[in-house]
Amino acid sequence: MTELLGPLLRREPPAPVRCALLMGVAQLRHLNTPPHAAVATIVSLLRRRGLTPFAGLANAVLRRVAREGDTLGEGLDEERLDVPSWLWSAWGDRARAIAAGLYREAPLDLTLKPGADAPPGGLLLPNGSVRYPAGTRVTDLPGYDEGQFWVQDAAASMPARLLNIQRGQRVVDLCAAPGGKTAQLASTGAEVIAVEREPARAARLEENLSRLRLDVEMVVADAADWRPRPLADAVLLDAPCSATGTFRRHPDVLWIKRPRDVLALAEGQDRLIDAAGEMLRPDGVLLYAVCSLQDEEGPQRVAAAVRRGWRVEPFSESELAAMPEARTQEGFFRTHPGLWPERGGMDGFFAARLRRPGG
Repeated sequence: MTELLGPLLRREPPAPVRCALLMGVAQLRHLNTPPHAAVATIVSLLRRRGLTPFAGLANAVLRRVAREGDTLGEGLDEERLDVPSWLWSAWGDRARAIAAGLYREAPLDLTLKPGADAPPGGLLLPNGSVRYPAGTRVTDLPGYDEGQFWVQDAAASMPARLLNIQRGQRVVDLCAAPGGKTAQLASTGAEVIAVEREPARAARLEENLSRLRLDVEMVVADAADWRPRPLADAVLLDAPCSATGTFRRHPDVLWIKRPRDVLALAEGQDRLIDAAGEMLRPDGVLLYAVCSLQDEEGPQRVAAAVRRGWRVEPFSESELAAMPEARTQEGFFRTHPGLWPERGGMDGFFAARLRRPGG
């Protein structure tokens, strides 16, 4: 969008004005906002912000974009230009398919409690999630107050499913807030310990589980230091990450993250993986997951764990029969926002199953 604006501006406007113009172009080019509404919104915004001298510029530029947008955009690789160059390079052959997710607003996906009925109007997805149109207010759906379901992207619902926890097993959910995966684990009848470091996030987790009427042991602690007694049968680690896989809901994440952030997060992910190993009984299993599209936080973290003695247990084709396009050659689970375009896409996720060293 910046490249489209360039030829229409004689000189560089102040940063707030450029941001407003970009918002207008986005409305016209990608959000199907009626031209009169898009132009009026931006002109009004500039006036409210004390930038009235630039209102005429915005009016002229955006009206021209409305009239000649297709012509002005000829020859521009908008998908390539809408992604920071370092991310486009990092995504490699997947980049264009991933970037396609930028132009679809994320729908609302629900995970149902066992035995609960889906609210009307939803689409049952192959993995068991129920999808509703973008803009659906979850609090307005029948069954919300009764705790019959929770919001969880289809891709985000898969790590807990792939852990395949059985009733009575003891499982630790690390970095547990806001609680979607915790709720999945607790719904199996397992003994669940939810660990969250930040008190505010722990309070949100507790609130969500209370609405769902699920019994979970809550621990406010740093997962790098805390250890369960007795040890657990399994650990689910949805590790803190760059969150680049969530850009459909948080497009700013593509522009506020830097390569150095990914490297710093990777170091923390290694520490959490090894901490999880100390929480597991000898034959225990770790399900490692991140909502990241970056190799450094996914396959490379698994490779590093293997060098430290962990064993990979690939996911089988049957385990991923509901989402076969998400199974990699190595047997990892990997999604991105360009998958399932005919159904509305999904978030980007990576997951791998590991056995603890010596197990």
